[in-house]
Amino acid sequence: MEELVDVRGLSCPQPLLVTIEKIKTTQSSQLKVLVDTDTARENITIVVKSVGWRVLEVEPSALGYIITIERVF
Repeated sequence: MEELVDVRGLSCPQPLLVTIEKIKTTQSSQLKVLVDTDTARENITIVVKSVGWRVLEVEPSALGYIITIERVF
């Protein structure tokens, strides 16, 4: 099951902090993270690797990016 994390409109470092908190508390094995800045995209794609997740896809959208991440088992 995949969940959605919408961090658009948040100032740095909030998108990263919200995403990491969701990773720590979710039961899902996959998340879609909506971001609206290049900085948030870069930070999230780098940091999720350090907490046992991996980036499956970074998809540009009309409002920024959709980052699909997955728990590494």
